[in-house]
Amino acid sequence: MAAAESSQTLSRGLDVLTYLAGSPVPRTPTQVATDLGLNRTVVYRLVGTLVEHGMVRRTADGTLSVGLGVLRLTENFYPSLREASQPVLERLAEDLRATAHLAVSDGTDSVAVCVVEPRSTDFHLAYRPGTRHPLGRGALGEALQAAAAGERGVFVSHGQLTPGATGVVAAVPGLPGLPAAIGVVTLSDHDWSGFPDRVAAAVDDLVAALVPMAPGATA
Repeated sequence: MAAAESSQTLSRGLDVLTYLAGSPVPRTPTQVATDLGLNRTVVYRLVGTLVEHGMVRRTADGTLSVGLGVLRLTENFYPSLREASQPVLERLAEDLRATAHLAVSDGTDSVAVCVVEPRSTDFHLAYRPGTRHPLGRGALGEALQAAAAGERGVFVSHGQLTPGATGVVAAVPGLPGLPAAIGVVTLSDHDWSGFPDRVAAAVDDLVAALVPMAPGATA
């Protein structure tokens, strides 16, 4: 393959990745081809390579979205979301005495990237990193969809993901790679009225931890 052709292939692949990263919903290959002015055969070839490298995720119905592999691209500029969010979530979990978590969207699901359980209480709800939930359910799904649209907001749901549990989740818009959200989960009979403001503040804490380490930032 000639150098010019290789450069064009790379450029088109990056165009596809950028397009999918900016889309709040999964797209079909036909939509990608139409919106980018590319031949569908070219799009299928590019997508196949991106899927192999984890940069794009192909769902069961054939639609496309950004894959978790894009997070690797950010690690040379600042620590991974998991590393950066750990102290933020630890403070949040202890302040509210509830399980705190950071999640990102992956196709039609949310994926827990980091989960911190409170040390100050023996009785709390817990789940593991890697846990998936459909984006169409609960406050977590609402927050991630808001983040994908570049919007802020705090969302509350009761028993939609876990029976007897209340989730309070805030969107983290504007992060490179994938939409993200920070939240806590607690028993619904607990007083969670003060949770939204504290969860929203955790978003600011995470953004403040990331921005100084981003490319071009100054101390």
